[in-house]
Parts: sequence; structure tokens; C-alpha cells
Amino acid sequence: MSEETKKTSEEQEAEKEIPVTDGDQEEENLTPEGEDLPEEENNTPGEEAASEDKKEEKSKTSFFGKKKKDKSEQKVEELTDRLKRTMAEFDNFRKRTEKEKASMYVIGARDIVEKILPVVDNFERGLATVPEDEKDAPFVDGMNKVYRQLLTELENLGVKPIEAVGKEFDPNFHNAVMQVENDELEPGTVAQELLKGYMYRDTVVRHSMVAVVQE
Repeated sequence: MSEETKKTSEEQEAEKEIPVTDGDQEEENLTPEGEDLPEEENNTPGEEAASEDKKEEKSKTSFFGKKKKDKSEQKVEELTDRLKRTMAEFDNFRKRTEKEKASMYVIGARDIVEKILPVVDNFERGLATVPEDEKDAPFVDGMNKVYRQLLTELENLGVKPIEAVGKEFDPNFHNAVMQVENDELEPGTVAQELLKGYMYRDTVVRHSMVAVVQE
């Protein structure tokens, strides 16, 4: 058998093996892979409730995107603010009351000290009139001890005398009732103390009555 006869026979067998299909039939059998079939809506009751909650949350959101406060939250904030204001007012009232009590105590103690000072003045005047030869007498010694005890107790309470003689005149502590000439002291200096002044803590109970060197 020649080579041309072999080729023709092989070509005929190849044509027999290739199946012949109709073009319309292929188009009917082909299904587009890229297209998605429409899914049926199978929403469960739970999903519907969740969507309703989301809608409610959106409705509670304001125009600017901030979540609106419900009435209970607003009430809690109002009560909290009112409580803070009340506590602040009470703290101010407590401080003011303590300050008033302290000032009342100082005023009361000052009044008592002011009433005791004339007694101290009388002791000093009485002891100043005792003659030198009688200062060792038992009666004078007893008066002197009572006088010193009284001064000690006043000092323990915070009462102290105001320094005057030799100090520069200070209207906050001294009350000038007269002017005198004195070559040894500078003008404006206290030369003589006529009535002793006292202080209770940081307040003046009684100003010193003094004589000041004239200018």
C-alpha cells in the first residue's frame, strides 16, 4: 500500500472520531457561570428583630451623629449634678460655721480679758504705793503672789502686754494722749506709758495710753 493511501485512510478515521454538534443545542446547554441566581428572602424572626433594633438606634441618633440621651440618663445626670451642688454648699456652710465659731470664741475671750484687765491695773496701782520698808510684809507678799499668778494665767491664754516705752509710736498699738520734751529720745518715740496695753493672740484688746516725744 502506498503512502498516499495510508494518509487518506487516517484522515477518514479522524473525521469519524470528531463528533458533530448542533450550535443551537450548545447554546441551550450552556449556563452562564458569572450570573448569580436570585436568592429567595429567607429572613428569620430574629434577624427581623435585629433590624428593627438597628432602626431604633438610628432613630435615637441625632443629626450630628451623637446618640441622644433617653429620659432615664438625663434624670440621672440631673440628680448627680444636684447632689454635687448640695455637697459643695454643705462644705461651704461647714467652713463658714467653723470660721464663725472660731471668731465668736475669740470675741468672747477678748471680752473676758478686757474685763479682767482693770483688776490687773488695780493690783499694779496698789503694789506701786507700798513703801519700800513694807514690801516684805506678809500682806504685800500675798498680793504680789496673786498678781503674778494672774499674769501667768493670762499669758497662758495668749494675753501679753504691748511694749511701749522706747518704741516708735505706732497708732495700731499706742494711743497718744500727750506730748513731752525729751532730749534723750528721738521725736515720735514713746517716752512714758500711762496705761499698759494688752493683746489677745493677734488682736489688740486695749491700746497703750502713752506720752510721745514731740517733734
